[in-house]
Amino acid sequence: MEDTVAAARGTTTAKASVKVAIPQLAWNQIRPASVVLVSGTEGFLADRSIRILRDLLRAEDPSLELSELTADTYVASELATVASPSLFGEPRFVRIDAVEKCSDIFLTEAIDYLANPPEGATVVLRHAGGVRGKRLLDAIRAAKGTAIEVVCTELKKDSEKIDFAAAEFATAGRRARPDAVRALVSAFSGDLAELVAACTQLMADTTGDITEQTVAQYYGGRAEVTAFAVADLAIAGRAGEALIALRQAIHSGTDPVPMVAAFAMKMRTMAKVSSNRVPGAQMARAFGLAPWQIDRAKRDLRGWNDAGLGACIRLIADTDAIVKGAPGDPQFALERMVSAIASRGRTLVRR
Repeated sequence: MEDTVAAARGTTTAKASVKVAIPQLAWNQIRPASVVLVSGTEGFLADRSIRILRDLLRAEDPSLELSELTADTYVASELATVASPSLFGEPRFVRIDAVEKCSDIFLTEAIDYLANPPEGATVVLRHAGGVRGKRLLDAIRAAKGTAIEVVCTELKKDSEKIDFAAAEFATAGRRARPDAVRALVSAFSGDLAELVAACTQLMADTTGDITEQTVAQYYGGRAEVTAFAVADLAIAGRAGEALIALRQAIHSGTDPVPMVAAFAMKMRTMAKVSSNRVPGAQMARAFGLAPWQIDRAKRDLRGWNDAGLGACIRLIADTDAIVKGAPGDPQFALERMVSAIASRGRTLVRR
């Protein structure tokens, strides 16, 4: 009932939340506690964090008992049964999913459990967001000395995903060049699990530094990788190579929409950097970019002027409209865009 009222009250109730008295940690900072709340919308990071904790506890004691419950189909007394000490006193690890959909009986019993958790039990509650279970969340967040919270928020910015992918390589002791990491993130930005799988595959199948060429060799068939390769050639002024790469991409079935999106992303970054004179690190923070992206944009800007940059950005917008259905020939529009950008906008400004 309280959760229904909370949902009706919306943001007003959220502001009335109790003060957080427990540690709030990042996904990779998880550590043992009697009760571990894993909150946030990023399911992949939440699952990985929970596995890290489980493996840590199992390494400490291989006799660790594992149990899994779901809060929405919870049966009375399940939590007490699996968390209570066994005959031989083995440690217990209990994972409870779907707390954001919890039943009323689970809500009541979980709050009761929080008041006196048994020794040797680690209970992990996974809450993916929403107001359901708020009374329990408030109780956990007030349980100083008993609980911790691991916050797994979605990685939305490219810079966050790039840092994450770079850390995957660094943790494994492999060096991946910035352009290679960017190409991977561009290709797998929609799915963190796919991004991790791609990083793992590259490390398993290659030796030495991972370069942009390595990524293109393995994942060049993905539209996003192909698109950025064409964009890089055009921005570098290599018109002939860019047009050949564009035609090959079109003939292989590459969708023109992500092709234009790749150009738009790079040119927007160049425009931001061109219009600012603050230090690179400060600029990166302001725009939510990685420092190497600022450095790359500065290199890409060599030979450009504001008039050419503005004209090309307007042409990209026109091209985007055409490849999405506005009147015009999509292939001709793409080739015109590539040629204009390879000329650094001079063919447009002269008109």
